[in-house]
Amino acid sequence: MERKYRDRITDSALKLKLEAFGATLIVGPKGCGKTTTAKHFSNSYIEFQDEDNRERFLSVAENMPSKLLIGDKPRLFDEWQDAPKIWGAIRKDVDDTGKKGQYILTGSSSNKVETAHTGTLRISTLRMYPMSLYESGESSGSISLMKLFGGGTIEWEESKLSMDGLIYAICRGGWPQSIDVENRKAALAIASDLFYQTCHADISNISRVKRNPLWAERILKSYSRNICTLAETKTIFGDLASTTEITKPTFYEYFHDLEDLFIIDELPAWCPAIRSKDSIRASNKRNLIDPSIAVAALGLSPEYFNTDFKTLGFLFESLCIRDLKIYSSEMNGEISYYHDRYGLEADAVLHLKDGRYALIEFKLGNKEIDLGAKHLCEIERLISEYNKTEKQAPLRLPDLKLVITATEYGYRRDDGVYVIPIGCLRN
Repeated sequence: MERKYRDRITDSALKLKLEAFGATLIVGPKGCGKTTTAKHFSNSYIEFQDEDNRERFLSVAENMPSKLLIGDKPRLFDEWQDAPKIWGAIRKDVDDTGKKGQYILTGSSSNKVETAHTGTLRISTLRMYPMSLYESGESSGSISLMKLFGGGTIEWEESKLSMDGLIYAICRGGWPQSIDVENRKAALAIASDLFYQTCHADISNISRVKRNPLWAERILKSYSRNICTLAETKTIFGDLASTTEITKPTFYEYFHDLEDLFIIDELPAWCPAIRSKDSIRASNKRNLIDPSIAVAALGLSPEYFNTDFKTLGFLFESLCIRDLKIYSSEMNGEISYYHDRYGLEADAVLHLKDGRYALIEFKLGNKEIDLGAKHLCEIERLISEYNKTEKQAPLRLPDLKLVITATEYGYRRDDGVYVIPIGCLRN
């Protein structure tokens, strides 16, 4: 029996792309659901990995790729990199016909292809992430991020996501293949296998250079120990150099390969003019596309976190960042962070394309909420003070101040800060 399609927040973005462009390329990490979503919106498709037809398809693609374009539209080409000439054929057809929504392309992020022409204004790119807690059904979705930006408010909301449920969701990850697996041990194995395949196969395929899988594993392990921190690259390199003979240039090659595989997904710094440049941290905050990769790299299980909430706090932040990127994707949301040498911080700053933005802190428990809210209010005060003296280029005050938690209740504080359980949030 065919499995029912789970709606994705990316769906509306894909529909928009199909209305605006002749073709859309869907990119993202392996296993995030690119092909499933593409098939859902396609009326015909060619799968170059179909071994029964592979040689026939590849022969046509090599000699007369335009023949493969014949079919009901939108037409999907899955694993298009196996037949790179299809890119040029699609580009030309879009130019010749001027029609929108003709083609969807998906492909393995572990196989990079150089094309003779870019797809600018013909083939648009859409980025997909693993599933958010709302998409996987673990968040009730009773608090809408976009409605809050639109002036909505919260009276009193209650999350049904327990701490054990949250820990399991972090360890399992948002991989669609794992969501409906009832056997929890089997579901957890999917992230572990993704980690293994990344290090033992994909990292060599994307660079076309044989990589040492143990070095790749150790890089991700060290990176995972520093997730959602401002750890310097030399710290991670030092971890590896102490046990291997890797050189710094080679280390950076591995690092960039993991970025190209959409495994490493760092946060840039937000650097407003409210402090001197020297006082604001400007390095990237370390992060992965999904916290389950860090759990797999560190060899941890849900039971481990019964005695280590410090590590859990960093992984919780990573999960929240993943979900915020998904929830804000319809508005082309951009996530950064703020941190200065005086200890003032916002774990995340979410900017929307229309200029609205939110200052955000992530806190596991109730005891930390007051501190998080204090930080956000202090940043708002600094911006107000700056605007009093800088009349020519005033900074916009934050539209929202949010403390996102693993706690039970959502509400609005007297200082205007919203406390939002991650188990209530949606787009």
